[in-house]
Amino acid sequence: MWWKFPVHQHCIKGAGTEFSLYCEDHDGRFPFSTNGFGDALLLLAKSHGHDPEWAIAVVTGVGDDGGAFRMALTNGTHLAETNCSRIYVQELTTNSDHEIAMLFDAYPIHGGDHFRCPWRPLMREVCLVDGSMQIVPETNWLAFAQKQIELLVADGIPRTNAEKYYKLANVKHSEY
Repeated sequence: MWWKFPVHQHCIKGAGTEFSLYCEDHDGRFPFSTNGFGDALLLLAKSHGHDPEWAIAVVTGVGDDGGAFRMALTNGTHLAETNCSRIYVQELTTNSDHEIAMLFDAYPIHGGDHFRCPWRPLMREVCLVDGSMQIVPETNWLAFAQKQIELLVADGIPRTNAEKYYKLANVKHSEY
């Protein structure tokens, strides 16, 4: 029997490149919005004249068709953080600790996006400040999140803000 696996469509590696390009145009600062990280991700999608569809593909997670992003971009409306399938950590710059995760999956996927298949363990993909990617098994997520909160606090982000990002990362998993 042949298995048909979903294709890799949500390249978090591409997000690192998009964030780097944004920083080149904004004095080393990553996107920021007082309306929340959803609107900050919209700024990324609208920046430097690239194809917004590519930006949508790299900042959305598995199972997210980008519809909420597309609607907010088209209508010029707010994108609520709860409509985002990846969590984006604001208040960072290119001078921030390069081990800090600035974008990560809101929920784990069997195999992550890059190695998706039903028998692989639950994983989350993460984009670090330096643009590199990590895959974190869900069994290691709690320890990873605790370390990340400490890195964010050391970088000057208030603990309540740092903890909020990781509280948004829920424990359910995608069906994909």
